[in-house]
Amino acid sequence: MKISRTYKAVIYTFLILFSLYFLFPFIWVLLTALKSNAEVSQFPPKIFPAIPQFHNFIDAWTSQPFGTYLKNSIIVTTMTTFGQLLSCSLVAYGFARYDFKYKNILFVILLSTMMIPWDVTMIPLYMQFNLFGWINTLKPLIVPAFFGSAYYIFLLRQFLMNIPKDMENAARIDGANEFQIYYKIFLPIMKAPLILIAVLNILLVWNDYLGPLIFLQDQSKYTLALGLAAFKGVHDLQIIPIMSITLIMIIPPVLVFFFAQKYIVEGVSGSIK
Repeated sequence: MKISRTYKAVIYTFLILFSLYFLFPFIWVLLTALKSNAEVSQFPPKIFPAIPQFHNFIDAWTSQPFGTYLKNSIIVTTMTTFGQLLSCSLVAYGFARYDFKYKNILFVILLSTMMIPWDVTMIPLYMQFNLFGWINTLKPLIVPAFFGSAYYIFLLRQFLMNIPKDMENAARIDGANEFQIYYKIFLPIMKAPLILIAVLNILLVWNDYLGPLIFLQDQSKYTLALGLAAFKGVHDLQIIPIMSITLIMIIPPVLVFFFAQKYIVEGVSGSIK
């Protein structure tokens, strides 16, 4: 059925207005960060600044060592994402493509760990990492990612179970070993769900506050989320610096989600089939 141009215009107008409703908080943060101190305290408030104060971002960024916080966040986010992709893909590949004794029981045990909240394991993890001498280092935030996540393993397993067995059988006939089958055949096939997992992990780790709060003590080890919380404590009544740093912090996750949204849809749909 052919849709008229008028109908399309109405639908697009409605969608644009609906999207502006959700984008308005971000737009307000940007406009507030560009205002002067006098404009912020005006009542009724002005929506647009008279003269955009772009130096607000520089002043807020240089008021504390946010460059160090950014470096720590990038290290933690990059390493945990690599660890999750490596460990979860290997475990999911084993559960999906191999038959071994107690496989289903082990998979049920793995899924049951999703019902245990992180708050319950927080104290035992702290005691364990303290015994290792890892407190006040980035290791407690990075190393656990190399042991996988039950949720990510489940997504990848469901995706891999849809692939026919003929693929690896043909590869074995051609002389490929088990690692070559995993690396050269299944990793490229898992591109969409792996990107989905990478995006989910980046969003989770980038915004994580409780983990760094528990394991980190020195300011030089802070991540951006923890540094922003400390920054808010110092500038409790100063709206412009808080808005400036908040806006800078949300830009990377938004860009990651924007450029990877195609693969996110493919990864979710492929895992549900």
